Amino acid sequence: MPVINNPLPERDRATAGAVLQATLADLLDLSLVAKQAHWNVYGPRFRSVHVQLDEAATLARSHADTVAERAAALGVSPDGRAGTIAETSGVPCLPPGWTKASDAVEALVHALSAVTRRLRERIVEVGPVDVVTEDLLIGLTSVLEKQAWMFQAENRA
Repeated sequence: MPVINNPLPERDRATAGAVLQATLADLLDLSLVAKQAHWNVYGPRFRSVHVQLDEAATLARSHADTVAERAAALGVSPDGRAGTIAETSGVPCLPPGWTKASDAVEALVHALSAVTRRLRERIVEVGPVDVVTEDLLIGLTSVLEKQAWMFQAENRA
């Protein structure tokens, strides 16, 4: 029996919880990738990309908190431990070391695309069992797709 009770049937709660946990891992990893790029970016567009990467990291971290709290509200214990993130995230790794601004932007475009692709699959999975979680993921997808657009526009000449 969960510590927190919720009116969702146990099976639906398990589905929503799994979707939320996978999303949590992706968002936490996305925030780390953005921060890693933020710390190591260099080049002629350093300032604008540096700031944009920091905004993406903050955004991902903030939404990770919302996702974790939704899981907790369902009675599902969120797991944001480093090992869990490393084992389950679908975010592409960023190579170590200094990163040219254009490469950092491309890395974030790929990371955001991976996360939004996985979110769209999760929306379909969770929709029939929990419309509240579905709505949360739809809103999150919109925000991350906007970020992807903004990063893409940064690299287009």
